[in-house]
Amino acid sequence: MAPAAPQTPTPETTPLGHQLFTRIRLATPSDIPHIHKLIHQMAVFERLTHLFSATESSLSATLFSPTVQPFHSFTILLLEASPTLFPVSTFDSNPFFKPLTEVVNLRLPFEDPERDTFKSMDDVTVVGYVMFFPNYSTFLGKPGFYVENLYVRECYRRMGFGKILFSAVAKEAVKMKYGRVDWVVLDWNVNALRFYEDMGAEIVEEYKFFRLTGKALQASGHAH
Repeated sequence: MAPAAPQTPTPETTPLGHQLFTRIRLATPSDIPHIHKLIHQMAVFERLTHLFSATESSLSATLFSPTVQPFHSFTILLLEASPTLFPVSTFDSNPFFKPLTEVVNLRLPFEDPERDTFKSMDDVTVVGYVMFFPNYSTFLGKPGFYVENLYVRECYRRMGFGKILFSAVAKEAVKMKYGRVDWVVLDWNVNALRFYEDMGAEIVEEYKFFRLTGKALQASGHAH
């Protein structure tokens, strides 16, 4: 997960003449091309492109199958930005999630060099995303959320957007009476570690993260 390097524009609590309207909404199958590009950008940032093999087809088949119900299975929230108010849309009547909107006030005018690449509709650009799904704590006797990815595009970092995305997950966990939210951060990503610690998160040092994949997974799956 990757909040990172400082950028010149920063948000303020009082209007300074450069407003950016933001919206968090549930992703839909039509967002797959943008989601795929965001995941690839995150793999580049985390120096893990050698592990990246997802395709638009594989994402579509697994994230948006008929059995996937938001918040009870794989869920992706997209963060979008616009220089103008968001128009009324079908997202506003989504039965699973009402979009969250917020106005960010910037010190300086802001330009997105990839605006056309990540354009989702007129004057609306995809900024980042968070992908999560339920897990369970036997010690708490309650479900929780595991955040697999949280990513904000480089030109939008240090503007409060990572916190906006993460808060949306936490808000849903509270609403559903879940017990906790878990995630993993690469040990070299000092900015991300500081970001989450500033939010009140604690680092759980006594656990080691294990993974079974590839040939080892296949071998274990066929073991007697």
